[in-house]
Amino acid sequence: MAKRHEITRDRAKTLRSDMTAPERALWSVQRAGQLGVKFQRQVVLAPYVADFAARSLKLVIEIDGETHAGREQADAERTAALEARGFRVLRFTNGEIMTNIDGVVRTILIALGREGESPLSPPLSP
Repeated sequence: MAKRHEITRDRAKTLRSDMTAPERALWSVQRAGQLGVKFQRQVVLAPYVADFAARSLKLVIEIDGETHAGREQADAERTAALEARGFRVLRFTNGEIMTNIDGVVRTILIALGREGESPLSPPLSP
């Protein structure tokens, strides 16, 4: 008998190796702790695979691409299920990430309680 959620784990592994351009753009900001929190990508939160998660803070970041068009109800149910498990869920579209990465990062920092910081902009000199 196959292990529980083995298909979900295999899907997560595939998604990690086949990241979209918006996922790569956001991951480049998240990796190496640039937001001050450890994020993982394509995290199994069975039966779902979250695009990014900071498990220590129970924060999930979802990127809604073209495949999410017409799936608003399913996305809302997924968000509700994750929230029922104690996760906060932030959702961004591909377009938001590709055209306004500073705004996306600012929103994430606010959710992390670090709204005055930005890893993308150099500090202002006094």
